Amino acid sequence: MNLKRIFGALLTALGIGGLIYTAVIFMDTSGGTRDIKMLVIYGILGLIFFISGISLVRTTKDES
Repeated sequence: MNLKRIFGALLTALGIGGLIYTAVIFMDTSGGTRDIKMLVIYGILGLIFFISGISLVRTTKDES
């Protein structure tokens, strides 16, 4: 059981969820200041989680 790979997969899934939620907010937005702030915050957090999860999965070597 490789804990780093599981944590990387979890971060990747959270990142994808954050990016999808950003897209949903983007489709329902009216252009207000509050909407734009939410888009930026969720988009950046989703991107950070996604990139860190992918890099963690890629750099972890398989050891049996």
